[in-house]
Order: sequence, then structure tokens, then C-alpha cells
Amino acid sequence: MRICVVGLGVIGTTYGYVFQKAGHQVEHLLREEKKSKAPTSLNISLLDGRYNKKGEEKADQYKVNLAESNAEYDFIILSVASGKIKDAIVTLSQNHITGSLILFCNFWNSRDEIDEIVGAYPYIIGFPTAGGSLAGNELNCVLFDHIMLEREEKARISNYKALTALLASADLKTEIPHDMVEWIWLHMAINAGVTSSAAREGKIEHPAQLALNLMKDAHALSITVKAIGETIQVVKARGVDLSFYKNELLPYRIPAAFAGILMKRMFKTNELTRRIMTLHSDVGDMLYGCKCVYETGKLKHLELPIFYSTMDKILA
Repeated sequence: MRICVVGLGVIGTTYGYVFQKAGHQVEHLLREEKKSKAPTSLNISLLDGRYNKKGEEKADQYKVNLAESNAEYDFIILSVASGKIKDAIVTLSQNHITGSLILFCNFWNSRDEIDEIVGAYPYIIGFPTAGGSLAGNELNCVLFDHIMLEREEKARISNYKALTALLASADLKTEIPHDMVEWIWLHMAINAGVTSSAAREGKIEHPAQLALNLMKDAHALSITVKAIGETIQVVKARGVDLSFYKNELLPYRIPAAFAGILMKRMFKTNELTRRIMTLHSDVGDMLYGCKCVYETGKLKHLELPIFYSTMDKILA
């Protein structure tokens, strides 16, 4: 299949790499001013969780092919910083790029707002289970064995089966939640609880070190569980029936002190999760999610003492 990746970011490039390895044609759409500076290849350091729960360390090279205007693709992977989806759609339209969009983005929008942003493009909402950092020609990334994907009847694309075939060709499984938009809200709320707890002193400039400190502190993790219990209430206040997401919420239903001990043990033994926690360094994206949850909680007049107190320090 022919795949377009918008930009040269961590998520799009990680999936572009595995699709290219699976034999598909992958091209990156860059703005004109960035084309001349784009690398022709990247060195890949991958902790690959598709075949081993502990992950397999791999080193490889990825050939970066650039997309041209007036091109048609089977799928377009769009994973951009929060709030920049509209700009990416404009870039696609101006370059006359067509195809089914795979939205791999955090967004706090309603589905109607997403429809308006995407416009005429057919699209499906998914969520990547990958992460990492890209510096110069070096991509250091983590890949889990599945992605979150919208169910077929809710997708706005006509080639759903082709998408599942694409994923299967790269040995990627799919997990399908009750509603993808609601699931992303829940994911953002949980991340807001984690991020605010990690930066509970009010400083967020060094997220990797904050993540390391949090993962080895059972007491701090127990406070994190309490903060997540609060941020989940913001999602509930938006009208989401949490009974559809019992599996996602199960770790936060047990007593916080016990949960903190279990989480510390999990982080110690689960290298995939540890690595993705420390490699994610986009402070702006982290704060976007935290602010969305914070502002909605205030708007809904919710009592979230732990979350608000840490967020007030961070925002100050």
C-alpha cells in the first residue's frame, strides 16, 4: 500500500518505519522550507514489543522518502502536536494530497468539532501505543504490539478492512474501545493525573527525570492514583459512561497505597513502559492535556483538591 506520513515526527516515523519494513511505500509530506533540511535516512534504535512482552532491542536504518504534491495514498498518518490538526489539514489540502486519514492525536474536542476540522477528508480515529524522541538523524523509540482503533461502524472511511490488513502486515494488533473519542478523553485525564503528580513541585522542565523519580516512589505513585481518581471525574462530568471502560480504570479502583506499591513493581519490571515514560519529552503536549482537564474541571465546578493544588504550582 501507499502511505503518507504528515511531517517527520516520532509517532509517524515509528509507524512509517514498520510499514516500510513490511513492504509498503511510505512517504513524508514536509513543508517546503523543511524539505531541503530533511535527512535522507534515520538511524533507528527501537525497543520492539510486538514479539516479546519484555521488548527486543533493534538497531536499523530508515530511508526517508519525501511526498510530492498531487498524490493519492491509501492512508495518511496524521500525528501532530495537540491543537495543530487544522494546520496539518490545510497543508494536505494545499498540496492536493488525498487518502484516508488515520488520526493519531490527542484532542479534547467533540466529534462534531473533529468533523469540522477534518473537512472533506475521510478519516478514522486511532491512538498509537508508541513513543520516543527524535534528535538529528537518531530516532530512539518504543513500540507496543497493538494500537487503539475506532470500530468500523463509527469510522468515516470506506477502506477499514484495508487498514486492518495494513496493521496485520506489520504484526500490529488492534484494540477497539467502546468509543474512541471518549477513550482519548480518558487517556488524557489519566495522563494529566500522572504528569501533575510527577511535577508536583511545580517544575516540569525535565520530564524524563521527573518520570524516573515518580516510577521508583511508591508513596508518590499512591498520590498519583488519587489524582487520577479526581481527573477521571472530569471525563464523567462530560457525560461519559465510565462503565464502558472498566478495564482501563481497574488499576485506579484498588486502594491507593496498595496501588502505589503494585505500580512501582510494574515499572521496575516492565521496560517497555519505563522506556516510553522517560522518552516522552514534549512538555508542550503534556501541558496541553493537563490544561484541558484543569480548565474543564473548573468549568464544571468539580472538587479536585490534589490535582488542582499541583496544577496551580505548575501553571504559576
